[in-house]
Amino acid sequence: MSAVREQLPEGRYGRSADEAADRKLKIAGAVLGVLFLGLMGWFGWYYVVDNKISAELIKFDVVSSTEVQVHLEIRKDEGTEGVCTLRSRSEDGVEVARKDVRVDDPASRVDQVYSLRTTARATSAELMGCTAR
Repeated sequence: MSAVREQLPEGRYGRSADEAADRKLKIAGAVLGVLFLGLMGWFGWYYVVDNKISAELIKFDVVSSTEVQVHLEIRKDEGTEGVCTLRSRSEDGVEVARKDVRVDDPASRVDQVYSLRTTARATSAELMGCTAR
């Protein structure tokens, strides 16, 4: 009985087309991976270093069917002024209030409660974001 060979003799015919395609895909994947990591690093640096004002919604309280009070803690560079956008939604997700609040306090940390007038009963409040002026 003779043995049946399933593989080509090693080194006799050069690289197969599959090996060449695999190598090209690995190189392309490595280049794209490095570009992606560089882009994420740049965005992270921009967000952390260049962001001059940031805020955190500490809590909110639905005072009545037409008012929500929002407690914000704002951190910023001393002397920087800015605007923070707040919004409130009803139970079905419809926006019932939106307000831009000015941050004029020269301190680096501002703890403030803001009042939003709503068009219907609110069930949530959220901080959309802050920008420096």
